[in-house]
Amino acid sequence: MDHTARGPVVDTLRQARDAVAREAWAEAYLLLRGPDPARLTPDDHAAFADAAWWTGRIEESITQRTRAHAGYAAAGAEQRAGHMAWMLFYEHRLAGRSAVAAGWLRRARRHLRDQPECVEQCYLSWVDTERAQERGAFEEAMETADRMGATARRCGSADLLAMSVQARAGVLMAQGRFTDGLAVLDEAMCTVMAGELSSFFTGWIYCLGLQRCMACADVGRAAEWTEAAMSWCALMPAENTFRGLCRVHRVEVLDLRGDWPGAVAEALRTCEELPPNERRTTARAFYLLGEIRRRRGEFGPAEEGYRRAHELGADPQPGLALLRLAQGRAEAAAGSLGPALAGREDEGLERCRLLGAQVEVALALGRLDEARTAAGELTALAGRWQRRCGSESTLLHAAAASAGGAVALAAGAPGRALPLLRRALALWLELRIPYEAAQVRMTLAAADRACGDDEGARMELRAALGSFDRLGAEPDTRRAAALLASGLPRPGGLTAREVQVLLLIAQGATNRSVAEELVISEHTVARHLNNIFAKLDVSSRAAATAYAYRHGLL
Repeated sequence: MDHTARGPVVDTLRQARDAVAREAWAEAYLLLRGPDPARLTPDDHAAFADAAWWTGRIEESITQRTRAHAGYAAAGAEQRAGHMAWMLFYEHRLAGRSAVAAGWLRRARRHLRDQPECVEQCYLSWVDTERAQERGAFEEAMETADRMGATARRCGSADLLAMSVQARAGVLMAQGRFTDGLAVLDEAMCTVMAGELSSFFTGWIYCLGLQRCMACADVGRAAEWTEAAMSWCALMPAENTFRGLCRVHRVEVLDLRGDWPGAVAEALRTCEELPPNERRTTARAFYLLGEIRRRRGEFGPAEEGYRRAHELGADPQPGLALLRLAQGRAEAAAGSLGPALAGREDEGLERCRLLGAQVEVALALGRLDEARTAAGELTALAGRWQRRCGSESTLLHAAAASAGGAVALAAGAPGRALPLLRRALALWLELRIPYEAAQVRMTLAAADRACGDDEGARMELRAALGSFDRLGAEPDTRRAAALLASGLPRPGGLTAREVQVLLLIAQGATNRSVAEELVISEHTVARHLNNIFAKLDVSSRAAATAYAYRHGLL
């Protein structure tokens, strides 16, 4: 009977091992669940762990990897046991269990300490590189990364050789040598895109590369590598954990490039695909959803996105502050930005965004000195960034020029504002970030008008209106249309304010939303509307809208 029972088990294991070889992880997982665990070899448990990991079952992956480690250790297979111990260190660290992770790292070191040179020792060198980098011992970190690469090369591991290149790039970037670091990163990405690595390391390097690229605010590289990463993900089995990890970077690129419908769709898919332990990445996806919905004027869904991001441990700023500003709660916006800036002392893209929001909020409150201080810090930040990356055409430079121009205009110096705003517009257009370019056009139109260039102002407003309309930025579209109308010939004897009301009504706004947009009472809106009907000799909102279209106001 025992012999008969063994037949199906052996057949199942054969099928499971074949599924593992084909990287059919969902199939392998189901097959490996069947046999009695006592019948699985350490290699089977390790494959079971991989299948569980790829299908998002992190705790089960840890359980199976622990069994694999025990089997290897009992058999005296120290190198394999060391590898399993390191993987357990890594998985526990990702799960936030630092003490348990440290224990497994010590065990990995013990297994590999007296072994001849082997590829498994590269994993320890990788950790040593990270730790030296974290404490600022960059020379030691680079030496350790080089040692990792030499070991990987002698042991014939293309995977870990590529990881050593990634590690070297990380050390250079931590030193602020962004140009050198990105050049090294290009080398690692070439090996990935050429299909020279295993699936696990391909996904790993894509994720690390995209993280480092976005940290350097290199939108161009991020766009190229994101497309490559998602093309690779599409060729992989559906149960690809890296799909969600790479997709969140695609969301960021689509958001910046103005494909908001695509970004929303990808963000929602990201939240579905990511396993529970990837809280930080899921939080980022929810934050980006909040950002897009805020700019679309969907304030309720935007707030929900920021709330979900906060629940998952992410700071919802500066998006939440800008939402409060859009809701007319400028003091609340200012109150939340101060602590956010105090808690983030890095000199990267996130601080840049916080400072840009602080300028916007301070100007809305009439706090010119506060806005000037924040704009000055942005300019200094861009200068330091330029020394790191060797470029004066980065996203940080565009943000600094935008802020400086807005502050100069608010200070009554439109002549000083114009060159800054034109520089900002040129940079946003070069970076292919349409929403920010349209926002600068709005400020540039005000500066042109203050300098007496009404034609230039109208051209900027028309360009901004077209961009906002294509993006689906409803509040900005209404604002640009109203400002444009206020400076054009007014048919029917309408006043400038009546044209503004007509344009908003024609776009479907209610009396209440018109009142909020123009900061007037609903009673005043109703009075303007009655005057519009009388002057145009119409009796309905629909007829007034038709009039606006016939006379080129829309």
